[in-house]
Amino acid sequence: MMYLPFFPLKLVAFPGEELNLHVFEPRYKELLADVEENQLTFGICVFTDKLSGYGTEILLEKVKKRYEDGRLDIQTRGLRVFQILSFDNPAPGKLYAGGKVSFLKNDPVITSIQHHEFIFYLKEMLHLLNFEMEIDPQSVNSFTFAHKLGLSLDEELALLQMTSESERTDFLIGHFKRMIPAIKALEIAKEKIKLNGHFKYLDPLRF
Repeated sequence: MMYLPFFPLKLVAFPGEELNLHVFEPRYKELLADVEENQLTFGICVFTDKLSGYGTEILLEKVKKRYEDGRLDIQTRGLRVFQILSFDNPAPGKLYAGGKVSFLKNDPVITSIQHHEFIFYLKEMLHLLNFEMEIDPQSVNSFTFAHKLGLSLDEELALLQMTSESERTDFLIGHFKRMIPAIKALEIAKEKIKLNGHFKYLDPLRF
C-alpha cells in the first residue's frame, strides 16, 4: 500500500508508455513541484463519467519546457497499475487530490503460440490503420500499441484492470478478430463509393 498524489484524467496510461502532458492548472503545477522536489511518483487516475477506481503510477522523466506563468510541458512514463483504496480531495494541506493505493499483481507468462497469433493480428491491424512501423516481437506486449488499436476508453480501462499478460492478449486478439473484417469491409465500401463518381466503360451484355 502506498499514498500517491493524484492526477485524474479522461485517459488510460499504460505501464511502459511514454506520455507527454501540458500542465496548467494551479493544483497540478503544485503537484509537479512536489514531485520534483521530493522525487515522488504520482498517479494518473482514469476518469470516465466518474472516477473509475483504477490508475497507473507515473514517473516524471523530464520537464521539457517551463513557461513564465508556471505552466509545464513534461515527459512521463507509466510504471504500475493500481486500485484506489482511499481518495482525499484535496490531499491534506494540498490543492491536489491524493490517496492510498494497492498495486495490482501482473503475471507476465504467455505461450509462444499465443504471442505469435497476437503479433500476426497486431501487424495486420496496424497496417490497416496506416501505422507503418517496425515491430520487434521480443519487445512488444499487450500494452505497447494499445492506444493505436481503436479501443474505447472503457475497453482500455478493462485492459488495464487485467492481471495477466495471457488474459490481456486474448482480449486484444478478440478485438482484432472483430475489427479487422469491419475495417476491410469499410475500405471496400470506400473504394466502391469512389468508383461511383467516375465514368465507367460498360461492356455490352450479350443475351
